[in-house]
Amino acid sequence: MFIARVSKGRTVREFITAVLIVPTTVTIIWMSVFGGLAIDQVINQVGTLGANGLRDVPLAMFEMFDALPMGTMLSIIAVILVLVFFITSSDSGSLVIDSITAGGKVDAPVIQRVFWAFMEGAIAVALLWIGGNEAIAALQAGAISSALPFTVILLMMCVSLLMGMKTEKY
Repeated sequence: MFIARVSKGRTVREFITAVLIVPTTVTIIWMSVFGGLAIDQVINQVGTLGANGLRDVPLAMFEMFDALPMGTMLSIIAVILVLVFFITSSDSGSLVIDSITAGGKVDAPVIQRVFWAFMEGAIAVALLWIGGNEAIAALQAGAISSALPFTVILLMMCVSLLMGMKTEKY
Protein backbone atom coordinates (compact mmCIF):
# COMPACT_ATOMS: atom_id res chain seq x y z
CA MET A 1 0.00 0.00 0.00
CA PHE A 2 2.76 2.42 0.96
CA ILE A 3 4.80 1.63 -2.15
CA ALA A 4 1.73 2.13 -4.31
CA ARG A 5 1.06 5.55 -2.77
CA VAL A 6 4.68 6.69 -3.10
CA SER A 7 4.97 5.34 -6.65
CA LYS A 8 1.86 7.08 -7.99
CA GLY A 9 2.81 8.94 -11.16
CA ARG A 10 6.13 7.12 -11.62
CA THR A 11 7.02 5.03 -14.64
CA VAL A 12 7.45 1.26 -14.36
CA ARG A 13 11.19 1.72 -14.95
CA GLU A 14 11.47 4.24 -12.07
CA PHE A 15 9.44 1.95 -9.82
CA ILE A 16 11.55 -1.13 -10.56
CA THR A 17 14.76 0.85 -10.03
CA ALA A 18 13.65 2.36 -6.71
CA VAL A 19 11.92 -0.70 -5.26
CA LEU A 20 13.88 -3.65 -6.63
CA ILE A 21 17.29 -2.72 -8.02
CA VAL A 22 18.58 -0.16 -5.49
CA PRO A 23 17.65 -2.11 -2.31
CA THR A 24 18.97 -5.36 -3.79
CA THR A 25 22.27 -3.71 -4.76
CA VAL A 26 22.71 -2.15 -1.31
CA THR A 27 21.95 -5.50 0.35
CA ILE A 28 24.43 -7.36 -1.86
CA ILE A 29 27.15 -4.81 -1.08
CA TRP A 30 26.37 -4.89 2.68
CA MET A 31 26.36 -8.69 2.86
CA SER A 32 29.49 -9.01 0.70
CA VAL A 33 31.55 -6.52 2.71
CA PHE A 34 30.52 -7.45 6.25
CA GLY A 35 29.96 -11.15 5.51
CA GLY A 36 33.40 -11.33 3.92
CA LEU A 37 34.93 -9.59 6.94
CA ALA A 38 33.26 -12.05 9.31
CA ILE A 39 34.44 -15.06 7.30
CA ASP A 40 37.95 -13.60 7.20
CA GLN A 41 37.92 -13.11 10.97
CA VAL A 42 36.88 -16.74 11.53
CA ILE A 43 39.50 -18.10 9.09
CA ASN A 44 42.33 -15.96 10.49
CA GLN A 45 41.29 -16.35 14.16
CA VAL A 46 40.72 -12.59 14.66
CA GLY A 47 38.71 -11.26 17.61
CA THR A 48 35.94 -12.98 19.54
CA LEU A 49 34.28 -14.28 16.40
CA GLY A 50 37.55 -15.85 15.23
CA ALA A 51 38.41 -17.31 18.62
CA ASN A 52 35.01 -18.80 19.48
CA GLY A 53 33.39 -19.19 16.09
CA LEU A 54 29.71 -18.51 15.54
CA ARG A 55 28.20 -19.33 18.92
CA ASP A 56 25.56 -16.64 19.40
CA VAL A 57 23.99 -15.57 16.09
CA PRO A 58 22.31 -12.38 17.41
CA LEU A 59 25.67 -11.13 18.71
CA ALA A 60 27.82 -12.21 15.74
CA MET A 61 27.67 -8.84 13.98
CA PHE A 62 28.72 -7.01 17.14
CA GLU A 63 31.52 -9.52 17.78
CA MET A 64 32.74 -8.87 14.23
CA PHE A 65 32.57 -5.10 14.75
CA ASP A 66 34.62 -5.37 17.98
CA ALA A 67 37.68 -6.48 16.01
CA LEU A 68 37.42 -3.54 13.58
CA PRO A 69 38.66 0.01 14.05
CA MET A 70 35.86 2.21 15.39
CA GLY A 71 33.91 -0.94 16.28
CA THR A 72 31.86 0.87 18.91
CA MET A 73 30.77 3.48 16.38
CA LEU A 74 29.83 0.75 13.88
CA SER A 75 27.81 -1.02 16.59
CA ILE A 76 25.92 2.18 17.40
CA ILE A 77 25.18 2.77 13.70
CA ALA A 78 24.00 -0.84 13.33
CA VAL A 79 21.64 -0.52 16.32
CA ILE A 80 20.22 2.72 14.88
CA LEU A 81 19.70 1.05 11.48
CA VAL A 82 17.92 -1.92 13.10
CA LEU A 83 15.71 0.44 15.10
CA VAL A 84 14.83 2.42 11.97
CA PHE A 85 13.95 -0.83 10.17
CA PHE A 86 11.68 -2.09 12.95
CA ILE A 87 10.02 1.27 13.53
CA THR A 88 9.27 1.86 9.84
CA SER A 89 8.04 -1.73 9.45
CA SER A 90 5.73 -1.34 12.43
CA ASP A 91 4.52 2.03 11.17
CA SER A 92 3.78 0.55 7.74
CA GLY A 93 1.90 -2.32 9.35
CA SER A 94 -0.12 0.14 11.42
CA LEU A 95 -0.90 2.17 8.30
CA VAL A 96 -2.14 -0.90 6.42
CA ILE A 97 -4.27 -2.29 9.26
CA ASP A 98 -5.66 1.21 9.89
CA SER A 99 -6.63 1.56 6.23
CA ILE A 100 -8.24 -1.89 6.23
CA THR A 101 -10.28 -1.20 9.36
CA ALA A 102 -11.28 2.24 8.04
CA GLY A 103 -12.82 0.63 4.97
CA GLY A 104 -10.01 1.64 2.60
CA LYS A 105 -9.82 5.30 3.61
CA VAL A 106 -6.32 6.73 3.69
CA ASP A 107 -7.27 9.68 5.89
CA ALA A 108 -8.61 7.81 8.93
CA PRO A 109 -8.41 9.49 12.36
CA VAL A 110 -4.92 9.64 13.83
CA ILE A 111 -6.06 8.17 17.12
CA GLN A 112 -7.19 5.04 15.26
CA ARG A 113 -3.72 4.57 13.77
CA VAL A 114 -2.13 5.15 17.17
CA PHE A 115 -4.46 2.49 18.59
CA TRP A 116 -3.33 -0.06 16.00
CA ALA A 117 0.34 0.79 16.54
CA PHE A 118 -0.12 0.34 20.29
CA MET A 119 -1.94 -2.97 19.78
CA GLU A 120 0.86 -4.28 17.52
CA GLY A 121 3.41 -3.45 20.18
CA ALA A 122 1.30 -4.91 22.99
CA ILE A 123 0.83 -8.19 21.09
CA ALA A 124 4.58 -8.41 20.38
CA VAL A 125 5.41 -7.76 24.04
CA ALA A 126 2.85 -10.36 25.18
CA LEU A 127 4.22 -12.98 22.78
CA LEU A 128 7.79 -12.38 23.91
CA TRP A 129 6.83 -12.24 27.59
CA ILE A 130 4.74 -15.40 27.59
CA GLY A 131 6.52 -17.53 25.00
CA GLY A 132 10.06 -16.18 24.83
CA ASN A 133 12.27 -18.00 22.33
CA GLU A 134 9.64 -20.66 21.70
CA ALA A 135 7.17 -17.99 20.52
CA ILE A 136 9.75 -16.53 18.15
CA ALA A 137 10.54 -20.01 16.78
CA ALA A 138 6.81 -20.69 16.29
CA LEU A 139 6.33 -17.38 14.46
CA GLN A 140 9.32 -18.11 12.24
CA ALA A 141 7.99 -21.58 11.43
CA GLY A 142 4.59 -20.12 10.60
CA ALA A 143 6.11 -17.49 8.34
CA ILE A 144 8.20 -20.07 6.51
CA SER A 145 5.30 -22.52 6.07
CA SER A 146 3.02 -19.79 4.70
CA ALA A 147 5.69 -18.61 2.26
CA LEU A 148 5.20 -21.40 -0.30
CA PRO A 149 1.51 -20.74 -1.07
CA PHE A 150 2.21 -17.02 -1.11
CA THR A 151 5.08 -17.59 -3.56
CA VAL A 152 2.69 -19.36 -5.94
CA ILE A 153 0.28 -16.42 -5.71
CA LEU A 154 3.13 -13.95 -6.37
CA LEU A 155 4.25 -15.93 -9.42
CA MET A 156 0.70 -15.86 -10.79
CA MET A 157 0.59 -12.10 -10.17
CA CYS A 158 3.88 -11.69 -12.09
CA VAL A 159 2.44 -13.59 -15.06
CA SER A 160 -0.71 -11.46 -14.92
CA LEU A 161 1.36 -8.27 -14.78
CA LEU A 162 3.39 -9.32 -17.81
CA MET A 163 0.22 -10.20 -19.71
CA GLY A 164 -1.30 -6.83 -18.82
CA MET A 165 1.83 -4.90 -19.78
CA LYS A 166 1.97 -6.61 -23.17
CA THR A 167 -1.43 -5.16 -24.01
CA GLU A 168 -0.32 -1.60 -23.23
CA LYS A 169 1.32 0.70 -25.76
CA TYR A 170 4.79 2.04 -25.12
